[in-house]
Amino acid sequence: MIVEPITKEKTKEEVSIDTPWRVIVLNDPVNLMNYVVMVFRKVLGFDENKATRHMREVHENGRSVVWSGNRERAENYAYQLQHWRLQTLLERDD
Repeated sequence: MIVEPITKEKTKEEVSIDTPWRVIVLNDPVNLMNYVVMVFRKVLGFDENKATRHMREVHENGRSVVWSGNRERAENYAYQLQHWRLQTLLERDD
């Protein structure tokens, strides 16, 4: 009797539930800088300096990663930031 090994093929990319996600805020021509700082403080709990640093990064580089962590919380932050009319993206943090 000949026994052939069983091989399992991966047909889909397996994504761990714990894969971190990034919340990215994009620059836009609409929102004033002090408004963006206020939203970062209110939604993300940043202090004045951290909120200003991220606002400047958005303004100068076109984007800033404002949070990284589990998907559910990332989606919640992204939803809140979009509610405040900030252009926001979610992407996996590979």
